[in-house]
Amino acid sequence: MNKSDCCYEKYVQILKEELLPAMGCTEPIAIAYAAAKAREVLGQCPERLHVAVSGNIIKNVKSVVVPHTGGLRGIPAAAAVGAVAGDPEAELEVISHVTAEQIADTAAYLQKNQIEVCCADTPHIFDIQITAYHGTDSAFVRIVDYHTNLVCIRRNEEVLLEKACVTQADGLTERCCLSVEKIVDFAETVDLEDVREVLERQISYNMAIAEEGLRGDYGANIGKTVLLHRENDINYKMRAYAAAGSDARMNGCELPVVINSGSGNQGITASVPVIIYARETGKTHEELLRALCVSNLITTHLKTGIGRLSAYCGAVSAGVGAGAGLAFIKGGRYEMIAHTVVNAVAVTSGIICDGAKASCAAKIAAAVDAGLLGLAMYENGNQFFGGDGIVKTGVENTIATVGKLARFGMEQTDKEIIHLMMES
Repeated sequence: MNKSDCCYEKYVQILKEELLPAMGCTEPIAIAYAAAKAREVLGQCPERLHVAVSGNIIKNVKSVVVPHTGGLRGIPAAAAVGAVAGDPEAELEVISHVTAEQIADTAAYLQKNQIEVCCADTPHIFDIQITAYHGTDSAFVRIVDYHTNLVCIRRNEEVLLEKACVTQADGLTERCCLSVEKIVDFAETVDLEDVREVLERQISYNMAIAEEGLRGDYGANIGKTVLLHRENDINYKMRAYAAAGSDARMNGCELPVVINSGSGNQGITASVPVIIYARETGKTHEELLRALCVSNLITTHLKTGIGRLSAYCGAVSAGVGAGAGLAFIKGGRYEMIAHTVVNAVAVTSGIICDGAKASCAAKIAAAVDAGLLGLAMYENGNQFFGGDGIVKTGVENTIATVGKLARFGMEQTDKEIIHLMMES
């Protein structure tokens, strides 16, 4: 693919849009971002907050630790730290520079100030609406469809921003240009200077949090468990490091990650196994960067049909992306990568998303394992065929089917998951 191809610049831009730095699980961070923006519009720290969010936001914020809060979990904690100490200009790193004094201020704010939380009546799977009050003044901020997509800002009755909520991809580069064949072509030919900055940052950030997850004591310590007595087995090492990054991230680690498709867990899963393999087998840095183009874009391709949030676990798509990236770095091209993708999605497409929490790390380990299995199947002359369950003839048809399954088929599943989670 040369630079004059209409897809070339779109692929570069997609990587820049998707591989963003974020601290903490991105749904509570989006709430903190909205609260910080509301405080900025209000002009002072609010006395009261009303937070209305869609069910999937409740699901993904309920159980995860919000960084820089002293170990607090949930929507009130995310809204409070954003309102007290968030920097709205930093977007998904909105609470990256919170001080110890501000952590104490956040705890005091939660004790003294009213934060009302409710489930929003909305057709959008991703919807955050925050109203901040101080005296007779108010500020309203709404984010829809993805984590930084501000669609409405008001101060009292004055409308400062208003835009239509059109589609999930509103404001982003169109994703319909993505295909496995073109992704492989792009990865082979891209001028690495066009993508180096975002990929180098992904390598640096995501490996740092993976290593921290193995050093520290985070959540259920899935990464350490996977690696126990298997330190010299590269397949276990790839799974363990990816899981360890999630161990740390889901349980309050204050290191940033580079996300993919709005998720830090997906960003970790798509990148860390490929980085580990490249380092362990002596691959060149250029080979690594090109393989990361494959793993990240395949992940995004799968997630485009599924949607940002779903009952379908996002780690599955990222594990498939990792398998594709590994196929590329091992010398495979379109045929090998296409079969790896189909084989892998046939294995783990039944994993549900029941919110962000410690067990995400275990699902990541399983997703990476499925990617490795899908690749090993092809290497040994085995495959799943069209008509085997949800598998269709052709990789693009299979990807489209998975998108329909996740977006439409699992819609009622998603509602039931949220209902069951709210009972506990």
